[in-house]
Amino acid sequence: MKRFFCLLLSACLLAAAAVLFVGCKKTQSAGCRYEITAEYIPETATLTAMMKVEYRNAGSEEISALKFNLYPNAYREDAAYRPVSPVYSSSAYYDGTSYGSMEISGVEGAESWEVTGEDKNILSVSLEESLFPGDKVTLDIGFLTKLANINHRTGVTQNTVNLGNFFPVLCGRSQGDFYECVYYSDGDPFFSECASFDVTLTVPREYTVAATGNILSEQTLESKKEYTMSATNVRDFAIVLSDRFEVIESRAGDVAVRYYYYNDEQPAAHLAAAQEALQYYSSTFGEYPYETYSVVQTGFCYGGMEYPGLVMISDALSERNCVYTIVHETAHQWWYAAVGSNQVENAWQDEGLSEYSAALFFEAHPDYGFTREQIVADALEEYRAYYSVYSQVFGEADTRMTRSLKDYLSEYEYRCIAYDKGAVLFDMLRTSIGDKKFFSGLKQYFSAYRFKVANPEDLIGCFERTGVDVAGFFDSFLSGKAVI
Repeated sequence: MKRFFCLLLSACLLAAAAVLFVGCKKTQSAGCRYEITAEYIPETATLTAMMKVEYRNAGSEEISALKFNLYPNAYREDAAYRPVSPVYSSSAYYDGTSYGSMEISGVEGAESWEVTGEDKNILSVSLEESLFPGDKVTLDIGFLTKLANINHRTGVTQNTVNLGNFFPVLCGRSQGDFYECVYYSDGDPFFSECASFDVTLTVPREYTVAATGNILSEQTLESKKEYTMSATNVRDFAIVLSDRFEVIESRAGDVAVRYYYYNDEQPAAHLAAAQEALQYYSSTFGEYPYETYSVVQTGFCYGGMEYPGLVMISDALSERNCVYTIVHETAHQWWYAAVGSNQVENAWQDEGLSEYSAALFFEAHPDYGFTREQIVADALEEYRAYYSVYSQVFGEADTRMTRSLKDYLSEYEYRCIAYDKGAVLFDMLRTSIGDKKFFSGLKQYFSAYRFKVANPEDLIGCFERTGVDVAGFFDSFLSGKAVI
């Protein structure tokens, strides 16, 4: 996800806000398959759905229960963790405070089920029989997602309907158990493994649908329209609806690149940026793994948000920030969508690498007006400003990169550590080991962990296999010992 801050003013304001508002092993795909049949009803801002989940135990341990993240419950009135911080509330809630939720109507094929978790954020399903390695189980889950009026991942915006994380998402496996994601407002509180999807969505006939994966059919049924969609080896499935969308399309090799928009004076330029970024990253890191890529203009309180095969781009961005955000979010198709990581515990692993990947793209495409040197210099300046302000306010600045989202005092601190220090890390690494080994390490990382979940040691190991000892270098950054 891309966020923008004003450098020193934001540092002071957000440091003050922090005082007031503080309140993984490498794995194969989990072998999960979702079949979702849903209908969006605009009059009630609800999505009613049935979901069939087929899960295969691809691990080596017995499993007696499955757990699913219920992300829409973060939008409840009584939620302990809010989806947006006070810093972004005014831009998110465009029509006053609004609430959403997820209701589970039933689970068939299980012994029992209940909504649990730290903040009613988990659906815990006890199985009728334990799953041993290789065993499968099929569950039928009924649910209703109520959408808030909010410019956010899941909600009704002024021009669109954002359906990110709209269904019960199977928790990723970590250290022999399912990892429960609490919806922290700092960062992207997600950790999931690759799965296959077949989705049927019914909407009013005037709506156009942008979605992860392939749209297989579009059928008009009197006052309604039915879309069927599919995707393979994706960590999530996102949809954006609008009755205002215009669509333009091009190709990047064999990939269909689409731009959905409703208020854009330069749509062709933004489509071209997405196309060029896709081509550059494919040649630099490894071939883009999906058949389609959709860039979607929408209401969003941050700059943008990544999903497999689809990215949300805020309609409030300036022209310059719009291009930058498209390039950054496109990098996430490699670092998050294809190569997974635990975004709750190691946000730098996808955000820092995506930020630096954007710098690499602009280095190779100077006509866009950005330079790698300036991007890295700005990141270093912002990081140093954070360090100075937080040291003065709190007596010290926590510069650790390996920490949970819950440990960040503010969104400003999160950005300075995950994005800025992450970009500086990769630039210094490149300078230290040289281009040949640096790009070889990234290509190995993508090749070895595509459709898997990688931990920091896996990333470090890919660089070390190029013949350089970088363990100490990474440790100095991740532990906070490096002085930059």
